[in-house]
Amino acid sequence: MACNVNVVHQAAMASAIGQPNKPSQRPNASLSAPSNSKPKSCCKLLLSSQSSFISGFSPSRPQTLTPFRSSRAQNFPVVGSAKAEPLRIMISGAPASGKGTQCQLITQKYGLVHVAAGDLLRAEIASGSENGRRARECMEQGQLVPDEIVVMMVKERLLQPDSKEKGWLLDGYPRSSSQAIALKELGFKPDLFILLEVPEEILVERVVGRRLDPITGKIYHLKYSPPETQEIASRLTQRFDDTEEKVKLRLNTHHQNVEAVLSMYEDITIKVNGSVNKEDVFTQIDSALTQLLDKRQATSESLAA
Repeated sequence: MACNVNVVHQAAMASAIGQPNKPSQRPNASLSAPSNSKPKSCCKLLLSSQSSFISGFSPSRPQTLTPFRSSRAQNFPVVGSAKAEPLRIMISGAPASGKGTQCQLITQKYGLVHVAAGDLLRAEIASGSENGRRARECMEQGQLVPDEIVVMMVKERLLQPDSKEKGWLLDGYPRSSSQAIALKELGFKPDLFILLEVPEEILVERVVGRRLDPITGKIYHLKYSPPETQEIASRLTQRFDDTEEKVKLRLNTHHQNVEAVLSMYEDITIKVNGSVNKEDVFTQIDSALTQLLDKRQATSESLAA
């Protein structure tokens, strides 16, 4: 009876591929079982699996096709687990709120590309370009640099391959609702907006005592983070906008604009106490980023399942 089923099956398969219905040749006697022996269990398994496989094509029972398992190697494509999208983070705060320090700690742990709008502006000023000259005039008066200057610099940096691959940490930008709207229109949306909050009297003290090493680019503070050697101390400079008069102008501008910016990102904003030591500040930020990554990884795994 098993042989009759096999012949019918071979005939059906031959007809399906357009080949003549030829009887199967008798195998070599030395390899075939005696005519009176019972069918092998592997033959039953193959027939049963093939019948099950073919029944999946029944028009009366539309189903998702699932190939039967076989001990032989199959050439089916292997689908890997989905890779989570890189993080896109914005961090904001008044001058000397500790953004630079926290950005360094964040990038060290999470590998994000640090994009500082202030550094981009200062590089433009140092180049002596017309945009740099206009930017310097605005900064000296404690005003925001025109959007058309800053937006394009930020856009170009965020579109660099390293930013797209590793994710980015946008430091000190946007500083106004118009800048936030411009970024949104360009397709840049953060996953998290971090706001550092520090009392104004502490901010002024931090700014006035801040010094820059022009060789290494490292920021020191005469009270909180003094230079390691006298040689370094002798070459430190004060940024032109780090005087008490200018920082108060900048703080006024910051307070006038921060609420408008927060309204654009209120559903993804966390407020962090920036007046404590840097380790405690980072603990607050690290907790939020870890939760964000865990949630994103869980989502990626569920989509890949």
